[in-house]
Amino acid sequence: MTEVRHYTDRLFAFRCTRPRSLRFRSGEFVMIGLPGENGRPLLRAYSIASPAWDDELEFYSIKVPDGPLTSRLQHIRPGDAIILRPKPVGTLVHDALLPGRRLWLFATGTGFAPFASLLRDPETWEKYEEVVVTHTCREVAELTYGREIVESLREDPLIGEMVGDRLRYYPTTTREASAKMGRITTLIESGEIFRDLGLPPLDPAVDRAMVCGSLAFNLDIKALLEKAGLREGANSEPREFVVEKAFVGDGV
Repeated sequence: MTEVRHYTDRLFAFRCTRPRSLRFRSGEFVMIGLPGENGRPLLRAYSIASPAWDDELEFYSIKVPDGPLTSRLQHIRPGDAIILRPKPVGTLVHDALLPGRRLWLFATGTGFAPFASLLRDPETWEKYEEVVVTHTCREVAELTYGREIVESLREDPLIGEMVGDRLRYYPTTTREASAKMGRITTLIESGEIFRDLGLPPLDPAVDRAMVCGSLAFNLDIKALLEKAGLREGANSEPREFVVEKAFVGDGV
């Protein structure tokens, strides 16, 4: 472990050394964890938040007080070791989408993690003319990790010039008052998000999307995307949108 940062009493991020043998595509996840009390590894799926070119691995996690893994993982410190199964997989990768002009990244909570990887990957900016990232959380402080990633992009020595004014960031909260409140699904259905951003409604001819959040959120966004004419894709059959089904839930 090289760095641990706590954002709220429910959220933290950490970085660790990347095994030389580990190769992954930005947006994929791996199994990580700690030794269990019975001696067996206690593992959960975590999206890699660092881009494929990074020398370290970054993860963004929720804290669950009585969760089998995160109740212990949240107490790790620099110098500690974690277990990592180096077999990355996942659907939130560029290969699972057909070529398009605008990429939408829809996230709630720690579902921002794979997008933290993709936003810092040059391939994202080579493939799309515009990237829109939405991040919905209950409270303002829970948006901090995503906001800091977004704010750092234009100063990034690798992709800063590529990003320019092509990134649109749309954070919302559902409980605490903020500049923009509401569930992203409601804002899509009402058309408010498109009016706010000055963008046309979703169009399968130009728009591509990636979705990562709670199961309920994923299903709701999927329904809205399909209603707009976008089709769900996979590594073996690229289409207009993809959903990450292995997102870590509240029981970790």
